[in-house]
Amino acid sequence: MDVLRGVEHRYNRAQTVEVLFEQTFTAPRRGPKTERGELFLRKPGRMRWQYTTPAGKLFVSDGKYIYLYTPSTQRVERSKVKETDDMRAPLAFLLGKLDFQRDFKRFVSRPRGADFLIAAEPRSDRAPFTQVEFRVGPAFEIRELEITGQDNSVMQFRFQDEKLNPPLGDALFRFEAPAGAETVEEAP
Repeated sequence: MDVLRGVEHRYNRAQTVEVLFEQTFTAPRRGPKTERGELFLRKPGRMRWQYTTPAGKLFVSDGKYIYLYTPSTQRVERSKVKETDDMRAPLAFLLGKLDFQRDFKRFVSRPRGADFLIAAEPRSDRAPFTQVEFRVGPAFEIRELEITGQDNSVMQFRFQDEKLNPPLGDALFRFEAPAGAETVEEAP
């Protein structure tokens, strides 16, 4: 599929990505919750979700660990990247060698205006999600991503103002707990 190859080519060539995001989480029997901010990605395996709504919330991956700081609880949750079930984690595939055929199965693609919608299922039964749907623009940029969790929850991301290969220093991907924050290790 040409669209998948175009997306792979775009993100496999990029070393860093910076993009604005809007994230909406909907769980069964609960209303949607929307948050916004800026996302920074850097190979290999580094990401930083810096939230403006709610202000101060932070999600950082240094390649080995994921840290989630929630200012309302003054709590840092730390887990190993390979053991997380966080729905932001599937975006890490953009930071490796993107290979849709290796990571996903049963692709369904359909046009949506100038864009394409692509739905796929993870190859691994142990993935924390059952389906991923991408909306891909004409330059093969991912504009939207919808992840359906094992529990039927849905995490939807909308991206805009994507910049490929901006300079992103190491310090951006180092997590330092705010003063007074409690750190807890998340069990696998």
